[in-house]
Amino acid sequence: MLTLNNLAPSEGARKAKKRVGRGPGSGSGKTAARGHKGARARSGYSARPGFEGGQMPLHRRLPKRGFNNIFKQVCNLVSLDQLNTFDAGSIVDYAALVTAGYVKKAGPVKVLANGEINKALTVQVDKVSQGAKEKIIAAGGSVEG
Repeated sequence: MLTLNNLAPSEGARKAKKRVGRGPGSGSGKTAARGHKGARARSGYSARPGFEGGQMPLHRRLPKRGFNNIFKQVCNLVSLDQLNTFDAGSIVDYAALVTAGYVKKAGPVKVLANGEINKALTVQVDKVSQGAKEKIIAAGGSVEG
């Protein structure tokens, strides 16, 4: 039976650290397995991320295309079908959508006009499409924010 007093790692699971620079008999003496001269032989050497020893790095070899907008906002999309599951007269905001499981990551929420809505709801989210807004108001609800 395995208990605290007889815990031991499996055979071969633990390996001793390689001790370099301990004389010629060790096989890793003299240059301590760093070779002769060059940046890697010096103390304090560290290559920047993506450095491939002078070879053209992968991020420069691959073609670049188009425009990459670093300020792009990715919205959490919610459809009217999903809003239909809420009780009539309730307030649908970010917290309610997270609780219901329709929004899983942080960020702005946008309601799209997919499906139909037949309950009067108060929708308080960041963005609502024009079609969704019309359908919510037609169902007797309101859009705020």
